[in-house]
Amino acid sequence: MNPHSINRRNFLKKSTAAGAGLLILPTGTLFGKNKPSNKLNVALLGAYGRARAHYQTLHDENVVAICDVHDKNLQFATAEFPNAKVYKDWRKCLDHPGLDAVLCCTTDHTHAFISSWALNRDLHIYMEKPLAITVQESRLVREKYLPKRDKLATQVGMQRHAYPNFNRLEEMIHRGAIGKLKDVAVWGNRQLRRDAYWPDAGPAPSYVDWDLWLGPAPYHPYNPNYLRGRPGVNCLEWNMFWDFGVGQMGDMGSHTMDLVWNVIGAEFPESIHATSPEALNPDVTPVELTCEYFFPANDWRDKIRVTWYQGGAMPQSPSKWIDLNKIGHGAWFKGDRGFIIADFSNRMLYPYGEKADLTYFDPPEEDELLQPLGNFQKQWTDACKNGKPAETDCNFKYSADMIEALCLGLVSFQSGQQKLIYDGVNGRVTNVAEANQFISKQYREGWTFEG
Repeated sequence: MNPHSINRRNFLKKSTAAGAGLLILPTGTLFGKNKPSNKLNVALLGAYGRARAHYQTLHDENVVAICDVHDKNLQFATAEFPNAKVYKDWRKCLDHPGLDAVLCCTTDHTHAFISSWALNRDLHIYMEKPLAITVQESRLVREKYLPKRDKLATQVGMQRHAYPNFNRLEEMIHRGAIGKLKDVAVWGNRQLRRDAYWPDAGPAPSYVDWDLWLGPAPYHPYNPNYLRGRPGVNCLEWNMFWDFGVGQMGDMGSHTMDLVWNVIGAEFPESIHATSPEALNPDVTPVELTCEYFFPANDWRDKIRVTWYQGGAMPQSPSKWIDLNKIGHGAWFKGDRGFIIADFSNRMLYPYGEKADLTYFDPPEEDELLQPLGNFQKQWTDACKNGKPAETDCNFKYSADMIEALCLGLVSFQSGQQKLIYDGVNGRVTNVAEANQFISKQYREGWTFEG
């Protein structure tokens, strides 16, 4: 069992102690258990769509600023938070006086920029996934966050992490339910096919600031298809384009890989090899992709392989009795004495071999169980106030490590589907020099990461 992994949530087992700390927020307000009525001054960036899932939590705080490039979206949010000042440009919104925290639901290609600017201003930040869309972005955000992790609470919107199944998987695998962990597969079946960026459809309507929607991304002409789609899933209209997202790696990959990341205790992969039947499209990320990672051994497991599958590519089932295609987004963990197959809410233990008698499994006693995370958003708001800001489960260290690995899969794909050897300390591919051009990207003039 990995004591570091189990101990990282000990503060949740001791909930009465979790509020005992005190924290000075940027406003100068003293927070702690003796100040239960204190509220955060929050800026909401991206006012509708995914932001609606946060309205209830935000009603427990002071929403003092709202920002969106779309006037109609702003109308929904101002109806909820009528006292908030309205902005269109997030760069101006982040300088709203008296802010303590930022909750961000903007487009993916702005996430790392907003994270950087918020950290520069010593603001707590909840960022919807993905945290970044390049390897370099993930590394820059992590580098900026780590010196401030003891004073700034961060969380990335992988809210499925709060499902009890995440705790149970961690306990079972670390306590030996499948013996020694050897191999992992993780998959998602979503298929969103596009040929190219949406074509020019003429000027944007007066209620949309198209230049601000593009933000740091290269210029593309307006097309209403970028803004269509149901609230909360509008990202599916643009996140498969290279300039605006990283496709399924950043979308459901941020959720599904989290099932694995929560268990394996990894940082940087040693090698990455992506394969696909699709040729490189300069506009659109691949739909079908298989990406094999090798992660070095740590203090509780040997070196392991983790293979990501998306868009119809699937791992082999451990048994003819089990149809993995009925699990839209899931993972299996292979040990030397069995498999665990899981999705976000369910898990199945499948022992195999002559020695698979489960005598080696040390199930936890009831008082040893990892305690429920609780409300995912409130874990963040509580961490902003209780003096333990680093103890959010999906903070910018955990989440940056994971999205960096996922983005490296796309670097391998863009590099001609070559196997890459990665120096995680320095953030460089060491065996295919030309692959390093895909670790970062160019941004539009006038947009800076260090504002």
